[in-house]
Amino acid sequence: MIGHSHDLVWSLVSVGITVGGPVLFVAGFRALRVRQLLEGTPTARVRSMAMGLVELQGRIEPRSRVSAPFSGRPCAFWEVEIATRSSNSRNGLRSWSTVHRNRSGHPFYLRDETGVALVYPQGADVRMPCAVQEETGGLGVPDLYMEYMKAQGLGMRQIWALGPMRFRERTLDEGVCVFVLGRAFPRANSVAISWDESSLQATGTDAAAAHVQTLDGEVRGVIRRGPHDPAFLISEQSEKTAALEFGLKAFGGIVGGPLLTVFGVWCLLEMARSGQLFH
Repeated sequence: MIGHSHDLVWSLVSVGITVGGPVLFVAGFRALRVRQLLEGTPTARVRSMAMGLVELQGRIEPRSRVSAPFSGRPCAFWEVEIATRSSNSRNGLRSWSTVHRNRSGHPFYLRDETGVALVYPQGADVRMPCAVQEETGGLGVPDLYMEYMKAQGLGMRQIWALGPMRFRERTLDEGVCVFVLGRAFPRANSVAISWDESSLQATGTDAAAAHVQTLDGEVRGVIRRGPHDPAFLISEQSEKTAALEFGLKAFGGIVGGPLLTVFGVWCLLEMARSGQLFH
């Protein structure tokens, strides 16, 4: 009986490897396309940027008052992740399983020496270092995290808190230098949208609101994800570092994907020949 279960497990693993190879191959080509975009798109200045796919580099200026949910620190953009310790172990080691992700969606300004652009981060691949990380040992979590999970309507929070949990928070702070690869749209579109947002009212004072209105008037265009764009990146990493990372992913997918498929097919054929396939 144990042998039959072992054969079934290996059969399923072999099928997973065979199917995973093409998935990895496709992901490799996507990474290659992003790398080619990074290397083939010249860095533009805000004042002279053309509408369409564009790469910019500048410093972040918040458009509204945004506070990161765990640390409470003011920022232009935040992203949080909650994970639980997986009950399944391999070689005695347990892995983390992400159960919740969330991010802010407020637009922020990107300023270089020539002008100001307005960035809408929805749908972006935002690359930034982890600012806050805390792990709990089980039997409860600090009230801060429990209140956040309650506000987000996470119904499993009480059960998750009984075991180890990990809380991560990343932020883009005011004044941080980033590069952005995205699609530039005319300024008129961004202004028409921006005045309808509650974030303008969240500035808190008349002086701050006036400052936002002044900057909105200086905006040369809005950067966001296009409907068919392969990538929308906002990164504190340098362009070269990001290109290297996508290049490694492309190599791993394009080379490793077919090898993984061949290995999976070989395993299936060998198991079928020996009569062990799904036995």
